[in-house]
Amino acid sequence: MKTKKEICQNWLPRYTGANIDDLADYILLTNFQSYVDMFAKRMGAPIVGKERAMPNATCKASNVSIINYGMGSANAATIMDLLTARNPEAVLFLGKCGGLKKSTEIGHFILPIAAIRGEGTSLDYFPPEVPALPSFKLHKFVSQRIVESNLEYRTGVIYTTNRRVWEHDDNFKQRLSELTCIGIDMETATIFIVGHYNAIARGALLLVSDVPTTPDGVKTEESDKKVNAKWTEKHLEIGIESLRNLEEKGETIKHFTY
Repeated sequence: MKTKKEICQNWLPRYTGANIDDLADYILLTNFQSYVDMFAKRMGAPIVGKERAMPNATCKASNVSIINYGMGSANAATIMDLLTARNPEAVLFLGKCGGLKKSTEIGHFILPIAAIRGEGTSLDYFPPEVPALPSFKLHKFVSQRIVESNLEYRTGVIYTTNRRVWEHDDNFKQRLSELTCIGIDMETATIFIVGHYNAIARGALLLVSDVPTTPDGVKTEESDKKVNAKWTEKHLEIGIESLRNLEEKGETIKHFTY
């Protein structure tokens, strides 16, 4: 295998256990197996690749798939590269993030307008001057679905980092404050940049799962269970319905006429 196309065509089935043509045109990405389980139950779809690195499920009637790619920017870049073998119409990341503003409480949804590339992985794709941005028309469909659900959401810039344990570091937290970010995660900037590099329409709908800049707000197993019980089903529902609405209307994301 000499070309990127050959590698991705071989590796996408290897990582997911799914045939390339069996994946849908609209893809949800997650790093939580519980989302794949909920999707499979909700859509009556079998879970594929349980023994592989990236378990997934596809509802052919809705033309939507969900893939659990794991955790971190390296895995996020990997799946966004491998998906070039499928060339999906749109990819929407359903992730969790830490809230960094008083206006971002646990349970709030965030539609990032951009992400700061603090993770390093994206430097293998573009120099640091290139901004990490979503496909705004995809976000338009997501925002419409949130409003139709009588829910509120926030917009702002997400800081993406490779560093998992930083909550104790006052210098790092001060830097986040100076950058005026609305939230922090480990994948959004990578998905935006690698999506841009591969010409894949991409977006992210993030659920605020903790407030990590305060000692009482650092995520624990108990607090994460409460978040999952209260908000994750709605998170998944918005993602599914946004992509289904986009598919039904058949609108092109990449070439938006202003």
